Amino acid sequence: MKNYYEILEVDKNASREVIEKAYRTLVKKYHPDLQQGLKRQEYAEKMKEINEAYDILSNEIKREQYNQKLQNENMKNQTISRQEQERIIRENYELKQQLNKIGNNLNNKEQKDNGSIFNMAKIIEQQVFEAQKKAYHDAYIQDMKNRGYKIKYKHNFEYYVKFCFAIIITILILLIIYQIPIVKEFFNNLYKENIIFKAIVDIFKNTFSATF
Repeated sequence: MKNYYEILEVDKNASREVIEKAYRTLVKKYHPDLQQGLKRQEYAEKMKEINEAYDILSNEIKREQYNQKLQNENMKNQTISRQEQERIIRENYELKQQLNKIGNNLNNKEQKDNGSIFNMAKIIEQQVFEAQKKAYHDAYIQDMKNRGYKIKYKHNFEYYVKFCFAIIITILILLIIYQIPIVKEFFNNLYKENIIFKAIVDIFKNTFSATF
């Protein structure tokens, strides 16, 4: 797909005035009537592209339609092509076949060595599978981000258990620190002298009292 912005040598966010100025400059530079010999034909082709680019970019409707096509083309180039996906699947299949062949050959060896090496082959096969799965997942996430989607992850039960455990540990550490005489005296004085701090502490006290 032709990049009309590159042909007119302007930025994709260029205003209409900038586009017109660039067009006039290029016309003076590449107009075939101002050339002689072989360059005349070469510049005629160049002017054809310049006129085509100006016709699109100088018209707001045509430019908007072109920008959408250009954006879709760029997004298409950023995603994994079908040929690339097929190549990855084919290579993984061939690797799996080789690993299966290794496992079958090991059946003819001693039982101890067979079990050890076969397990290693299985581990390698599992790692290849996990790597393939991660590659597809990362490619999918990147494609969604390129399309403007925001990715949100759901936290599992283990995450919330760890989060609660971290809060409990933090509270216990603060309670232990509070038992230090200097720290305890500091916060007692702050409670007596600072109205805002006293109000916050009273709210927590009332909340815990009502709960327990």
